[in-house]
Amino acid sequence: MYVAACLLVFFACYGLTIITTSIGFHRGLAHRAVRIRPAFQWLLLATGNWITGIDPKAWVVMHRLHHQHSDKPEDPHSPVNVGLLGILGEQLKSYNKTLDGLWRNDERYTAVARDLDFPLSWPIRTKTWFMPYVVHVAVMIAIGAGAGMWWLGIAYFTGMMSHAVQGGIINSFGHALGGRNFDSDDNSRNNHPAAWILLGEGYQNNHHRFPASARFSYRWPEVDPGYAVCLTLEKLGILDIERRTLNPRMSRQPDVAAPAELPATVAAT
Repeated sequence: MYVAACLLVFFACYGLTIITTSIGFHRGLAHRAVRIRPAFQWLLLATGNWITGIDPKAWVVMHRLHHQHSDKPEDPHSPVNVGLLGILGEQLKSYNKTLDGLWRNDERYTAVARDLDFPLSWPIRTKTWFMPYVVHVAVMIAIGAGAGMWWLGIAYFTGMMSHAVQGGIINSFGHALGGRNFDSDDNSRNNHPAAWILLGEGYQNNHHRFPASARFSYRWPEVDPGYAVCLTLEKLGILDIERRTLNPRMSRQPDVAAPAELPATVAAT
């Protein structure tokens, strides 16, 4: 029972983290592939940094820069530039550079954030960026020392702080290993194992072809669990899927016309 409880806590925390980033930050804020309803967007912006340790605005800006410069020298995180083993360090360095650029109103960063009508998160604005990590460590210690269940506390902490590893898997394997449905001028790939464990995020070639689509799968047997989550959240009244920008499904053609585009600041990503 104890092992089952640890696994349940880990996967619950892991799921909360990947849903926050993949559905909230990525499909919602970065690409407007889903429209998060106002009350829930407020909740996402208020809690996103505390859940993941990552500022929503900086995450979105860094991701949009990745799309603009995919696998080019300016890409914030590409295995073409730093190798598979260099991705984790490159992510952290680029995230800090993005935060600094937004803080200083550097045009290189603010130019892709003009539609993001919300500030940097409270821990960033107050220079207490470390507080989300302190909170998660405190919860881990409380579970471990207070309840005498250290493995349960570790399961909580590793699940909540799994974002860096999640991002590392996508940004490395999704641009190095896998097949391609579309020719493109970058090295984006469709990596099935990464997609299965990361809500479809491993289908990077599909996503780079249709960045404004909430559905990352394109051909059978590609499976996008994240789109299933989007459909569920839509039924619950949390968001609305932008169906005009969904990629054409199950097409036998090697390429298709691009879907309806979003405003320039988002379509460029």
